[in-house]
Amino acid sequence: MNIEKDIFKRGKIDFRKLLDYGFVRNENNYIYQKEFMKNFLACVTVDLNECVKGKVYDLKTGDEYTNFRIEDLIGFASIVRDKYITFLKDIANYVLLPECFLLEQSNRIANLILEKYQVQPEFLWEKDPHFGVFRNIYNQKWFGIIMNVDKSKIMPNLSGEIEILNLKLDDKVGESLKRRGIYPAYHMNKKSWVSIVLDDSLSDEEIMAYVQVSYSLVSQVQAWIIPANPLVYDIIREFKHTDVIRWHQNVHVKVGDYVYIYLTKPYQAILFECLVIEADIVDMNSCTGKSMKLQLKKCYDKNDFKMDKLKKYGLKSVRSARRISYELYLVLHS
Repeated sequence: MNIEKDIFKRGKIDFRKLLDYGFVRNENNYIYQKEFMKNFLACVTVDLNECVKGKVYDLKTGDEYTNFRIEDLIGFASIVRDKYITFLKDIANYVLLPECFLLEQSNRIANLILEKYQVQPEFLWEKDPHFGVFRNIYNQKWFGIIMNVDKSKIMPNLSGEIEILNLKLDDKVGESLKRRGIYPAYHMNKKSWVSIVLDDSLSDEEIMAYVQVSYSLVSQVQAWIIPANPLVYDIIREFKHTDVIRWHQNVHVKVGDYVYIYLTKPYQAILFECLVIEADIVDMNSCTGKSMKLQLKKCYDKNDFKMDKLKKYGLKSVRSARRISYELYLVLHS
């Protein structure tokens, strides 16, 4: 077992901190020695390529002690191994520049997600300490997870450790699987999720475009847009006299949802934000048989959210009630 590689693989070594820790520079290597358990000497060497090697010597005999590297240890050798691992982890905690993941692209993607969505990976499992989950900070839904797995999990007949990013793509799964570096999702619903290998098969920009799809899919909010014809119903005048109106209901809104009212010509803009305070009211006068009560929360200037701006958020027209995107909700609700 390569104990040193496993402990030092998740970060870059700060060579200045090696010297601060007590390492001694010797040509192209940094060397540190320490006695432990009275009868053993650990010797750790770091070269300029950040390759870490270690040896343990039995001070009684002067010979190198290797029994602790055997898999599935029990007894005295396992105690030596645990003490040696503790010693190495102390060095690693001091000299490593922290990186969450194993591969460079994994860390770049994690940084881009933090920059764009203000989301950091969460490491939730003791059994899989390097599985990093990305969750929407508003509704706590997962939109991605980076995992270190064996290639065989997604590539039959291959082996070796890789890192993958699982993303939710729903109806885009089929077309995405035609691309190099994208596979049916490991450990997730393969109809909705994919696994992207983080080995630069896809560029950071291409991966972030898929991240955007996944983020949008899990970020749907209970917010709706409904059209209103001011020539048929003068809602502007109505809201000057009251902040609660009754409206026919033809979508599955719930109490607490937000409804944005889009006025058709001559305005062609969203003018009101309302909160649903009562829903599914039996109403024989409504064309749908039910209505809802809306409480006015915010008024917009007629030039704030005209159709030209709404098109940037995927709205091409507003002919009937429909859910709005998370991105548009954030802009309207801010």
